Amino acid sequence: MKAAVWHGRRDVRVDEVADPAVREPTDAVVRITSSGLCGSDLHLYEILGPMMTPGDILGHEPMGIVEEVGSAVTELAPGDRVVVPFQISCGNCFMCEQGLQTQCETTQVRDAGMGAALFGFTKLYGSVPGAQAEYLRVPQAQYGPVKVPDGAPDDRYLFLSDVLPTAWQAVEYAEVPEGGSLAVLGLGPIGDMACRVALHKGAGTVIGIDLEPERLARARARGAEVLDLRLHDDIAGAVRERTNGRGPDAVIDAVGAEAHGSPAAKLLQTMSGMLPGKIAERLTAKAGVDRLAALYTAIDMVRRGGTISVSGVYGGAADPLPMLTLFDKQIQLRMGQANVRHWVPAILPLLNDEDVLGVDDFATHHMPLERTPEAYDMFQKKTDGAVKVVLQP
Repeated sequence: MKAAVWHGRRDVRVDEVADPAVREPTDAVVRITSSGLCGSDLHLYEILGPMMTPGDILGHEPMGIVEEVGSAVTELAPGDRVVVPFQISCGNCFMCEQGLQTQCETTQVRDAGMGAALFGFTKLYGSVPGAQAEYLRVPQAQYGPVKVPDGAPDDRYLFLSDVLPTAWQAVEYAEVPEGGSLAVLGLGPIGDMACRVALHKGAGTVIGIDLEPERLARARARGAEVLDLRLHDDIAGAVRERTNGRGPDAVIDAVGAEAHGSPAAKLLQTMSGMLPGKIAERLTAKAGVDRLAALYTAIDMVRRGGTISVSGVYGGAADPLPMLTLFDKQIQLRMGQANVRHWVPAILPLLNDEDVLGVDDFATHHMPLERTPEAYDMFQKKTDGAVKVVLQP
């Protein structure tokens, strides 16, 4: 089959690789019809390269048609249309029963000290072959895949794999009071959808912050107020002006490790990617430094007693946090990978004919799998208005 394969920093190619097969009774094989390109994939493309191995298959936002199932998979059958969550979870361990599928005790990558295995995402999360491919082996298929109706275009359900539950969890963790205020840092796919979810769930004021005109326009068109980062020397002050002088009730950091405004950390990230493989891997895992401009801004911006919800991915182990400020302002800080299956029951009913979250036109680009290298380059550089790219074998 054809698959998007990592070969090195900014080097993604479409290669011929072996077809996946059922290896365990709990496996399924899915023929991919659509697979999203995620901002997290760009971390692998750039700063998390030391944790990758040439030949790794990328991608973790799939949907498609079931081709084959193992003997223990009784809820799926060949021909079923499914969305596959980005994390691999069993559904019956202690953590899954708490709604913490990203901490699944069956698939935890204990050798690396990490949580549940993820599709297409580094040694830290099991190096499981990913979904930007023609076919995908799905472990724990007795629980993970979500059956969806036939008929509607893929985009109606595709974003259940990651974008929708990640944005939904970000808003839930933010705990915005009814009619309250929320600022969202970063209007990529997650930040954009978080604005939509927050407005749907009753937030009174949602302020989206970015520096890309296309992204600001998308959020504004869906009802959010927007602020262009390029036009404000003090973005936290600008948000306070719009929230009674005290700051928003909550802030979502949807940016993460590659925030603008941290030149020293950017230099360290770039240098680590140039070191020999094993050295770079150890440095990234044990002493990585993130570009924390977005998180620092969130801490400055949020009102006293407010909440910061982090959905952007951070990877550093040596990041300095302003603990005195966090303590003094009584800030609640919540974060983590989205527990997809936990949120699906709340989200799935919204994917009806009314399309209240605007999923049908959420993707800005649909591209054939063969153009994956071009898609990565375009998405990273934010050219041609790229906000969300969907790859189709």
